[in-house]
Amino acid sequence: QVQLVESGGGLVQPGGSLRLSCAASGSIFRSNVMGWYRQVPGKQRDVVAVITSGGSTNYADSVKGRFTISRDNAKNTVYLRMNSLKPGDTAVYYCNVGQGGRAYWGQGTQVTVSS
Repeated sequence: QVQLVESGGGLVQPGGSLRLSCAASGSIFRSNVMGWYRQVPGKQRDVVAVITSGGSTNYADSVKGRFTISRDNAKNTVYLRMNSLKPGDTAVYYCNVGQGGRAYWGQGTQVTVSS
């Protein structure tokens, strides 16, 4: 089993920055994909950014150039640095780990961008 604990969400003004963290514990494979997804009420959960164990990244078009995903393999932790935040970025952000054909999710952290 894998447990994910997210932190770093909150309220920020448009143009501001936040950094999300997600610490994974339990049976963590050496090779996996970690990522961040987000969801607003009434809509599906969408991918924001993913990163492989080797450091390859992929971003949603809407966040390219503003968000940066990174990971610390020694700590089994993934980060999401969010700059130039917009009201449209408001959502619950979920951490995800994919390994061994299974997906694991964190409990979610609220990010609200508002003046």
